[in-house]
Amino acid sequence: MKEKLSETLSPKNYESLCDVIDYIAKEHGSLNAYTCLGTTLTYSEVDDLSSRFAKYLQTETELKVGDKIAIQLLNLLQFPVVLFGAVKAGLIVVTTNPLYTPKEMEHQFKDSGVKAVVILESFCEKLEQVLPQTQISTVIVTNLGEFQPAIRKMMVNFGAKYIKKIVPSYSLPTAVNLADALACSADYERAQDSGAGDDVAVILYTGGTTGVAKGAMLSHRNLISNMMQLRSRTLSLIRDKVENIAAPLPLYHSYAFLLHCLAMPYAGNHNLLIPNPRDIDSIISLFKKFVINGFVGINTLYLAMLQHKDFRAIEFKELKFCGAGGMPMSTSVAQEWEEVTGREIHEGYGLTECSPVVSVNIPGRVRFGTVGELVPETESKVVDDYGIEVPEGERGELWVRGPQVMLGYWGDELLDEDSVDKQGWFKTGDYVEISKDGYITIVDRKKDMILMSGFNVFPNEIEDWVNLHPEVLECAAISIPNERTGEAVKLFVVAKGNGVSEELLIKHCKEGLTAYKVPKEYAFVDELPKSNIGKILRRELRA
Repeated sequence: MKEKLSETLSPKNYESLCDVIDYIAKEHGSLNAYTCLGTTLTYSEVDDLSSRFAKYLQTETELKVGDKIAIQLLNLLQFPVVLFGAVKAGLIVVTTNPLYTPKEMEHQFKDSGVKAVVILESFCEKLEQVLPQTQISTVIVTNLGEFQPAIRKMMVNFGAKYIKKIVPSYSLPTAVNLADALACSADYERAQDSGAGDDVAVILYTGGTTGVAKGAMLSHRNLISNMMQLRSRTLSLIRDKVENIAAPLPLYHSYAFLLHCLAMPYAGNHNLLIPNPRDIDSIISLFKKFVINGFVGINTLYLAMLQHKDFRAIEFKELKFCGAGGMPMSTSVAQEWEEVTGREIHEGYGLTECSPVVSVNIPGRVRFGTVGELVPETESKVVDDYGIEVPEGERGELWVRGPQVMLGYWGDELLDEDSVDKQGWFKTGDYVEISKDGYITIVDRKKDMILMSGFNVFPNEIEDWVNLHPEVLECAAISIPNERTGEAVKLFVVAKGNGVSEELLIKHCKEGLTAYKVPKEYAFVDELPKSNIGKILRRELRA
């Protein structure tokens, strides 16, 4: 039987994201909201700036309620300002990976039909290439130094352009500077029919690492429900109005979007934005400068932090919540993190199509190696390849149903039918096991499974065992063709030094894996290909 949310956490208390934003401003106005590059905005300041931006969109552009606007920004103060302003203006927000290639940008802009984009000047050269092929008529450009004091702004922008050289030359004659848009002084009024309930609020793109990205349509109700579902799981550790929450994961990513743009603002907590998730020095510096009470990362980020020379000098006594999602946690990394910090990692599970949170380990009830229990108001079942529910405890594909499940994929009704059945069950594509008391263990992605002589082999299981070897930093397993067995396992290994060989790895694998799971080929590499948030890209290894 699915767990219920309490009345105080009922999403029915809010009809729309505008209602949530209004609550945040009224309840937490004087509190620090976001800090980035040394500058802090309070929730009142974010509210004022976002209202100015909303009024600009309403009066100085041709955009109408229901039109779509893309946000292509790093984790900067501009992101929540632009997001809240677009929502207030009744627009549908489309978040875009800042590191997209021109081809990927063109696909997403054309597929979603965005009519406006707010973009960091570092990416404008790519936008210039694709703009004529899109419906975009409004281009708003910002820079790294936006919202910084005058001298610091000049230094930051000069450094970005002439020292780091991350601002290529571009020509967008009709573009407007964000600073000019925010100078709009007219009073903002909420747009009529600006969206609520099951209206689309945000389109988040997913699947770009495995093929053409597709847009998951998330409604106001989806996001508000998931905000409350996540809040129900963090209340016992994260207090309201006093916590500093680090934000290393990109805000365009569904988990960071929900946590730092909705859940933590609703709680009145302080979000410390980190523009570059791969800049481990900056993350370590943040831990030294601020009292960090919580943050969410993924396995590769935790591993990189543990490898940093200054990490063990940090004081962790105020660190309360360490969340993980996006990819499975390695046993070795989770164990080492707890040994060094004294804090366990609360691993969870989610998908963009589920707003994204589906399950999370509850503080005080963490079960190592699992992604915890379902969040309230959520149901699950495990099925075989024919959609028939399997006996309790057996492996199969996870199906999920709840108020956080998306409306569908933008512009693809056929894909909707393949992904969500008529009873509202979303087919996740992940193989899992669920214990009798409801703890979910992710086995692997269905598409990554290796079929070897009729046996199912899951890369995650191999990787988790190999990562326990003291001389292995990280690894990735993929399938390769094999004349005798159909498919076989190839393992890519990043070693810590020179103390590991293929022979030692074979011996290690035989000690912990069934014979047919032992990799047939080994490749030692300097690094593994990863996405912007640090997910290992098996697709590139297969290619």
